[in-house]
Amino acid sequence: MAYVINDDCIACGTCIDECPVEAISEGDIYKIDPDLCTDCGACADVCPSEAIHPA
Repeated sequence: MAYVINDDCIACGTCIDECPVEAISEGDIYKIDPDLCTDCGACADVCPSEAIHPA
């Protein structure tokens, strides 16, 4: 099950550096590619706005 980023995302970029498979892309609200996400949760652990959750 991949993680998703919801509308609480503040586009701070903290999660991008934590993703070991580069599944996160930038934008107004960041997005996680479900085909690349390995469900490790590293991004969710560092998200300051708690915008990242399991799908």
